[in-house]
Amino acid sequence: MSEFEATGRTPTPEPGSGSGSGSGGDSDSPVPDKPEQENTARRKRPGYRRLLFYCVGALTLYLVGQTISINRYGFRDSGRKAHCAIVLGGAAWHDKPSPVFRERLNHAIDLYLDKRVTALVLTGGKGTGAPYSEGEVARDYCLKRGIPGEALFMEGNSRTTVQNLEEASKILNEQDFTSALIVSDPWHLKRGVLIARRQGMEAFPSGTTTSRFESFKSRASFTMRELYLYHLYLFLNR
Repeated sequence: MSEFEATGRTPTPEPGSGSGSGSGGDSDSPVPDKPEQENTARRKRPGYRRLLFYCVGALTLYLVGQTISINRYGFRDSGRKAHCAIVLGGAAWHDKPSPVFRERLNHAIDLYLDKRVTALVLTGGKGTGAPYSEGEVARDYCLKRGIPGEALFMEGNSRTTVQNLEEASKILNEQDFTSALIVSDPWHLKRGVLIARRQGMEAFPSGTTTSRFESFKSRASFTMRELYLYHLYLFLNR
């Protein structure tokens, strides 16, 4: 019989013997090492990269949708009537409209002859060094094609689409016109109608079907520019 059996005492474990709660050997509650702690913390962090991915994806889908909308919007023409057609300005070559501007004017003239409008509002100021404003050139063009002078209203001060419609709004107020068809190339009209409606008009698109923007490159360039300018006006009103 050993000393411990005789006295009934339990042997005290020696240091390093593998039992007890000392720092050496196994333990009932082992402390994770540093890499395991880092991995656990990483798993608990929010998925910032995933959130960023979703945000970029959503923005991309939005911009693609807006690009498609700009491309389609101006081809909508319900055939409705209005008090007037507002022709958004285009370049004037001395005393003649540029090919782009000419086709906008031809479309507006057709609207008048089809009795969908009773007046044409012609917009556009002078380009750098130009002797005539776009509005003056447009009025002369319409007169030569048989549109009576009393049906023509023009302004010659604006230089941008926003200014075109701000000046046109003044004419509509003076003449008690409340509704208008906005005439331009199809890709220009989503922004044009937005601006017109913010000016208090009952405005609708009427895009020219004979746009001089014919190549894919020119149409894509026009669309990308309008995508930027549409959102500039949408959010900043300019």
